[in-house]
Amino acid sequence: MDSQLIEIIRQAIAASAERSSIAASAERSSIATHAQHRLTFAEYMEIALYHPEYGYYSTQAANLGKKGDFFTSVHLGADFGEMLAEQFQQMWLILGKPQEFQLVEMGAGQGILAQDILKYLQKIYPDFFAALKYSIVEKSPTLRSIQQQRLQEFAVNWYNLEEISPNSVTGCFFSNELVDAFPVHQFTVVNGELQEIYVTVSSDSLQEITDKPSTPKLLEYLQMLGIEINSYADGYRSEINLSALDWLGIVANRLHRGYVLTIDYGYSASRYYNPRRNQGTLQCYWQHQRHNNPYIHIGHQDITTHVDFTALERWGEQCGLDKVGFVPQEIFLMALGLGERIASLSQQKLPIVELLQRRDCLHQLIDPMGVGGFGVLAQSKGLNPQETSQPLKGFNIPELA
Repeated sequence: MDSQLIEIIRQAIAASAERSSIAASAERSSIATHAQHRLTFAEYMEIALYHPEYGYYSTQAANLGKKGDFFTSVHLGADFGEMLAEQFQQMWLILGKPQEFQLVEMGAGQGILAQDILKYLQKIYPDFFAALKYSIVEKSPTLRSIQQQRLQEFAVNWYNLEEISPNSVTGCFFSNELVDAFPVHQFTVVNGELQEIYVTVSSDSLQEITDKPSTPKLLEYLQMLGIEINSYADGYRSEINLSALDWLGIVANRLHRGYVLTIDYGYSASRYYNPRRNQGTLQCYWQHQRHNNPYIHIGHQDITTHVDFTALERWGEQCGLDKVGFVPQEIFLMALGLGERIASLSQQKLPIVELLQRRDCLHQLIDPMGVGGFGVLAQSKGLNPQETSQPLKGFNIPELA
């Protein structure tokens, strides 16, 4: 374990205990300060991933990709970004070719995807490129620095999401493998009731304890999805991503007219909270090895959970977003033209090794057991009936003969 992060976690627990003690005294509560000497798992995950000095995305950000702990669609070549660019160009057309189309990438990694999109649009769609205002929302100072170095030839702006004015964006907010890295609350079922999982420090080791939920929002989240937690067996364990709802609410508030496009690995709520998936979806990545222990390699491994797309759809509706479509990434990319790229490989005069490598990368993008099985969710806001009637190309699945 990283001793520096352990000490930071210990200090955070002490600060939490002090705040709880002050609050209890102020309210003259007879209830003991149940939050003493522990953090919610979401608070622990926030420190492990996002601490500005020792968190994973501060210390390991430069090593993402095949040389790091994991790779994404972006690391399989420029095709993924170019297919997204095709979709963004159609969005611009549907919205009536606005003079300024704002494309806001949230969580841009090393800036590779942005570079692929911008280079392609500059070359293939110069009219759209001229109208494009590209912005990046990035929490990690390390990643922001890498992005700025990579994208210095383009006019890109960087913001915190909160800095974007309400109802100001005409265009598209989009993300690729962002929501899976949001800190989550973990819970378990004890005697038919929801109990939250907390993290505490004993000596120099981390331990889990359970108690009543830290917020009523956990039960409200499950109720929104129609999940009857008292019907689940004791010991059932899973996660709730309240941060995803907070994030989507802010995005919806900032969007005036256009789309939200979310690409990630995840399930519908019925699959996510299937009683047979009784240990949740949390997983860790360290040197391309996957496991489920978030309490080792602290600050040196990624911690993720699958995305509950039903929650994004339903919360989006409450925030004024309409569902446009939800498809697997393999379908989305094929509908945008990836199939034609695969078919054209045989006509390309490439060295055999390069040809095989390119074919392998294209097939990985649509592999249903890999990134091809990711979900792609599109939502919209502020569209008129004529605009709504025009299906997005990536979600226009042709009928089989």
